[in-house]
Amino acid sequence: MQRRPLLLLAAAVVMSAGSVPLAQARPDGPSIATGHALHGAVRVTGTPAPGVTLTTLTYGHRDADDVWTVQVNLPPRPGGPTAGATLALGPQDTALGVAQALRAAGFTPRVERVSTPAYADRRAGVLGWTVRTGRFADEAGATALVGRLKDAGFAARTRYTAQDGTDDDAPQRVHVLRVDLAAFGGRLEAEHGPALKGTEKLTDLIGATGAVAGINGQWFYNDAPGGLYVKDGKLLGSATQGRAGIRLEGGGRSFAVDTFTARVTVTAGGETAEVDGVNRLPGEVWNCGGVGGDLPTERPQHDVKCTDPGELVRFTPEWGAPPAGPGAEAVLDAEGRVTAVRAVRGAAVPPGGSTLQAIGDSAAWLLRTARVGATLTFDERVRDGAGRPVALGPDTTILQVGPSLVRGGRVVVNAVADGIVREGADQSFTYDWTVRANPRSMIGRDAEGRLLLVVADGRRPGVSEGLSIDGAARLMRALGAREALNLDGGGSSVLATAAGVVNRPSDATGERSLGTGLLLLPR
Repeated sequence: MQRRPLLLLAAAVVMSAGSVPLAQARPDGPSIATGHALHGAVRVTGTPAPGVTLTTLTYGHRDADDVWTVQVNLPPRPGGPTAGATLALGPQDTALGVAQALRAAGFTPRVERVSTPAYADRRAGVLGWTVRTGRFADEAGATALVGRLKDAGFAARTRYTAQDGTDDDAPQRVHVLRVDLAAFGGRLEAEHGPALKGTEKLTDLIGATGAVAGINGQWFYNDAPGGLYVKDGKLLGSATQGRAGIRLEGGGRSFAVDTFTARVTVTAGGETAEVDGVNRLPGEVWNCGGVGGDLPTERPQHDVKCTDPGELVRFTPEWGAPPAGPGAEAVLDAEGRVTAVRAVRGAAVPPGGSTLQAIGDSAAWLLRTARVGATLTFDERVRDGAGRPVALGPDTTILQVGPSLVRGGRVVVNAVADGIVREGADQSFTYDWTVRANPRSMIGRDAEGRLLLVVADGRRPGVSEGLSIDGAARLMRALGAREALNLDGGGSSVLATAAGVVNRPSDATGERSLGTGLLLLPR
């Protein structure tokens, strides 16, 4: 499907370009250099509180190109077996080989090129080639074809072409909460449930805190937030080194999108060692981007679990009950004094204290250096994208999610550095998650200092298709964002007020439980 111009609201905030401290911003297309001309209805649905407006934008339309089709999976190697193949796309010669096999089996294939737009750290270009067959008005016809293909020895799945991520005039439903904190008088804060280890629905967080509204926050793995998480100046979650995030001060009155790294060390028995993580399962580094020899990479790779068999991980009381298992641990009181050293893991965290767990060769180090009655000294250092230290004051919040979408009023997606373009030959994830349309959640700040909490519904054929990452960035810029960040999306995308969920989450079961949320609190 050909890319069509982004059609935007004529009354949009005027935007201007500025300097971008990350990678070089890609040039903006002429379609979004000025205002909008959104098709369809623009409906203000309410004012949840003074200074807070909620707007639902409905735009775009279906056309003759919006059909159901079938993607035929590709094998990892040209000429490889097609039964059980898993790749959504691959090299052109592999795609051509599968197309030839389909023709021999009586099907009519199409070999289609998949390209990516220019990102701040990656040129536009061909991502790979995909093979499709059939065109249907409804999913039932495509599903039946998937069955016939399976019987013929091919692996396949249905696709809706309006969700390819290339059509800016595809049907969309976007929900925008715009917050003037000066008029509102409250604050924006990150929140989690009673423990980090566990998930909560956004509506439950809103109800428990008395919030006016909120949006989903970080990714979550093993039922816990993933990425750097600083709340009230306390480091509660490990950094995905170099990934984008938001830094809030003064309850959101100071708002910055940047990239962040964090290094934590511990000194015990006169020796200093790197702490691999804070409040996560030892040995499992989700999204990679860790330290200390993680495999297969220390660079961010979204939704990839890297591993490290010899780690030190600190647990604070916010986590809940730490994981049990082989290894070693030191139990520390509020002053960092060692109250116990154990050759297994799983002790409760003392009030105000912490535990330091070790696995693999780190267990031997901890057992050798930690002594009951001694004090372990931790050094925590967070740095921004320019390498400057970030002071963690009592009202500092950092939520690392990513990628960045808008910096200085310009589209800036650091796709490679943020790990949403995968390393290696298999680019199926990049295609499905980054290039194709999905439900998206975003946060930003406009030129007047107002916060933007935005959710685009998706996976609703003919109603709201969702956005690519590039489309999400251009939408936020078009809404007037000077700075914007992508939040967790897909089935996690949810925007809610005290009255209930505003958007339509894409999971069949409705609202999903989350690791963290961003809440508008009245005081």
